[in-house]
Amino acid sequence: MNSNNHSQLKLAVQKNDVLLRDIHAAPVSDDLHIWWLGQSGFLCQSHGQHLLFDPYLSDSLSIKYADTDKPHVRMTERVIAPSQLDMVDVVTSSHNHTDHLDAETLLPLAAANPSLVLVLPEANKEFATERLKPSSIPMEGLNTGSIRTIGGFEFTGITAAHNSIDHDDTGNSRFLGFVAKIGAWTLYHSGDTLWHAELVSELRSAGPIDVMFLPINGNKPERRVAGNLNGTEAAALAKACGAKLVIPCHYDMFTFNTETPEEFLAACSRLDQQARVMQNGQHIVLKRHEM
Repeated sequence: MNSNNHSQLKLAVQKNDVLLRDIHAAPVSDDLHIWWLGQSGFLCQSHGQHLLFDPYLSDSLSIKYADTDKPHVRMTERVIAPSQLDMVDVVTSSHNHTDHLDAETLLPLAAANPSLVLVLPEANKEFATERLKPSSIPMEGLNTGSIRTIGGFEFTGITAAHNSIDHDDTGNSRFLGFVAKIGAWTLYHSGDTLWHAELVSELRSAGPIDVMFLPINGNKPERRVAGNLNGTEAAALAKACGAKLVIPCHYDMFTFNTETPEEFLAACSRLDQQARVMQNGQHIVLKRHEM
């Protein structure tokens, strides 16, 4: 792993073998267990099933852009090698950007989980197949409004705008968020998105949402990368959809493309929206009777 000034990196609250033991020790119950693995990556477990949203667990982007005018300097240490995560049933990729579709993460993850299934936009299957060679990870494609049960989880595709709403030649969405039902819990992982005209109506149609995972790094053209919701918008989206809890993400990974959670927390407070800021490697447990 590239050190990337390792001595200056923010430390994870738990990592490597300690994190792995914590994941394996989580009880099988109706509770929802969540671990933030950095950037947009969340591992969720309920009833013993493990769903991993959009992991980025390598230094591939830091290495790729090291000698360019847009270096991807890592801010927080990696919490775990993907080869250690040997309990994952389903993994998602919301779109083709490397921090959401990373061969250096997904290939060792698939080797550690022979029955792993990758859920992604139908429009991106050909691209993903090429990027993930020589592996043949089983892929299940979704489109906006698609509802499919995959690996014991029910998924609904939600349109994402990153920065625009984009489709392939057959009308399939290239950018998606996912509403996923895991046990008795309904989760929404937005992928990367801005607010768009159909977002709230699609989410309301998908049913009451317990937990939203939303980006807060905002949309700043000077970064020269596609943007996202900012903290105020993420709080407002959660409130508009009646989410019981919202957790921010997509910050503290790269120095050029980050934010702090303060704006998000202030907006949640104004809106009386329940929120939880997690630390990298942190494990939280949600209980139905407390929501």
